[in-house]
Amino acid sequence: MSKAKVIGSQLPIRDAVLKVTGEMKYVGDMKLPRMLTAKLLPSPHAHARITHIDYSEALKLPGVHAVACYDNTPRYTYNSYLRIFEDDIPQTEQVFSQTMRFVGEPVAAVAAEDEKTALAALKLIKVEYDILPAVFDPEKALEEGAPEIHPGGNKVGEEFTEAGNVDEAWSQCDRIFEDRFAMPALHHMAMETHVAIADYNSRGKLTIWSPSQNTFNQRILLARIFDLPMTQIRIIRPAIGGAFGSKIELNLEPIVAALAMKAKRPVKLRLNRRENMVLGRTRHETVVYVKTGVLNDGTILAQDFKVITNTGAYASSAMDTVGAMAQKPFKVYQIPNMRFRGIPAYTNRPIACAMRGFGSPQIFNAQQVQLAKIARELGMDLVDLQLKNAVRPNGIDQRWKSPIGNPRVVDMIQRGAELFRWKERMENRNAPLEPGWKRGIGMAVGSHGNSLYGAHRDITAISIKPNEDGTFVIYTGAHDMGNGPVTMQTQMVADVLGIRPEDVEAVEADTDLVPYNLADYASRGVFVEGAAAKKAAEGMRKQLAEKAANFLDCMASEVEFVDGSVRVETHPHRSMTLGELITRTQREDEEELHSFYSYASKANPISYGAHFVELWVNEELHQVKVIDYVAVHDVGKVINRMGIEGQLEGGIEMGIGYALYESLDFDEKGKLINNTLKRYKHVHASQMPKNLITDFIEGNEPSGPHGAKSIGECATVPVAAAVFAAVCDATGKDLRQFPAKVG
Repeated sequence: MSKAKVIGSQLPIRDAVLKVTGEMKYVGDMKLPRMLTAKLLPSPHAHARITHIDYSEALKLPGVHAVACYDNTPRYTYNSYLRIFEDDIPQTEQVFSQTMRFVGEPVAAVAAEDEKTALAALKLIKVEYDILPAVFDPEKALEEGAPEIHPGGNKVGEEFTEAGNVDEAWSQCDRIFEDRFAMPALHHMAMETHVAIADYNSRGKLTIWSPSQNTFNQRILLARIFDLPMTQIRIIRPAIGGAFGSKIELNLEPIVAALAMKAKRPVKLRLNRRENMVLGRTRHETVVYVKTGVLNDGTILAQDFKVITNTGAYASSAMDTVGAMAQKPFKVYQIPNMRFRGIPAYTNRPIACAMRGFGSPQIFNAQQVQLAKIARELGMDLVDLQLKNAVRPNGIDQRWKSPIGNPRVVDMIQRGAELFRWKERMENRNAPLEPGWKRGIGMAVGSHGNSLYGAHRDITAISIKPNEDGTFVIYTGAHDMGNGPVTMQTQMVADVLGIRPEDVEAVEADTDLVPYNLADYASRGVFVEGAAAKKAAEGMRKQLAEKAANFLDCMASEVEFVDGSVRVETHPHRSMTLGELITRTQREDEEELHSFYSYASKANPISYGAHFVELWVNEELHQVKVIDYVAVHDVGKVINRMGIEGQLEGGIEMGIGYALYESLDFDEKGKLINNTLKRYKHVHASQMPKNLITDFIEGNEPSGPHGAKSIGECATVPVAAAVFAAVCDATGKDLRQFPAKVG
């Protein structure tokens, strides 16, 4: 099959039929022989130290096989966000802590024959607490005298980076704008709640089934927590029912492991939705102070960010989130003087973690909404302001004068403005609507990276094995969350070997069966995992070409791969099927072919998006209708058009929720109020744009496979800013608190 039929084609994800027919097996569907059910006892307090716990009566209840809590589980301190073996990040968590730091934190867990018995056992556990003062606001947590969540204070650390000289630049500016933006914690809204199964057999082998995005690094953590060699830990990732970053971190896995070790039976723990809203992690609540200095012609001379994030009760990805956030603004515009300072704070709130965009939405929400304000104040068209300052192809990071790939930001903005009919809409923006409704128009630009290169090593290994009928199996550590990285890898292999993607099967994310893969985050799917699959396929092709050259009496360089066959390029009648080639190799050479490739990312280019929106606001009814939406992304090269369009449309849905509806709300004692999907406002299908257009700038990223870059996280980065800015435009108000409140 030719490249034109594989790369850039429209393919459904490879397990789509299994999902829509209900045949796909998720961890929640799994049942092991003699499996027990686990339930958690949550803390009723935001901050308290357990002074006494008695679970003896719970253990006496018929059907109860184990109780786990702080006094009978390992006290090893770790960070659930571990990324690599030698990660140097704050270690603040334990399987169970004696100090409760947020409402809902697990005090204990019970494993019983069934859920009813487990719940009854929880009521028999007696706990006494010493109540401690709590703090929930990240800015207040950093004030002197605030209640201390962890020894040493509530400041987790600080990220600082700059280009030029911001302080000197202010005197050169004609206008200076300063704003404070506040964004709430959000729920990831994955359809599948957190769930895990553990089995600890008589040989001392611990097997975990978990919908994890991070199997290999979770294995490292479990080995340390339970003092086991990694050969005695196996993590299997069945299907993932959505994640968006929430399943990167170790969560329920240590709890089920501890219970299984005590009970000597398999244990499953599945959170219900109320539990998941608290324990499933959140997006970081964020406050952004942004100060921007411009000339009257719209040239941006200086920009200064101060960011405070709420990491919640434990460190998790606190430093990495502000670290990632710090990088993005420097790669979008030609601003000579920029500064970023980010401080994550501990509070008595649920743990915050990675969520699609990993800090990028927060920083661009503030920057882009302020840019819309600046354009209004200068009497300048916002698109013209964007184009005036946007980075050009082969642009650089102003801090180190280093290249950032092949950014096509200008092309992207121009194409989006054309599809959206920006000039026409702006000219007619005051055209009358129905009584009570006002029109708002907005646009925003955002960016995100493509790997962990520059932060730490980013490795993916892929193995390929041929079958006797000319089909192939890849062994991959990719964690497919419904976004299609494994489908993409089969495309890469099929393209190189001249076969159909459906002729490539995959064994996925099992630490005992597949080679190492860092994890699935940082939008590294196409750029790193795709490149690894392509390299491994090229290794297999080389082996096959050498064998074919012997059998077809030609040079290996003359062998071409077409439609499941190999043939001599200059004599196409001299050919054989791949199946014949493989079986003949086995028969005559007594050899099994195998290709293994370990790929390390050597670059981290930036993906970009420009989004345009028209919406209508009725302040009396407190309603917003998103009418027209255009999203154009610089992706280097489209690998799977159906997949990339789906990713972008999903990202737009998430961003609209961020701008207009979503927020995790807590009472004065730190208890989550809107802990159900009914109470947690989110986007319904009827609230999506009436007209939605997506398009892609294929500008060829030299460091990517086939010139490709990612879309996964970048898809949602500019959305909330564009929608929020349009609400400001419609109402004439300088709103600064997300989600936007109208009326």
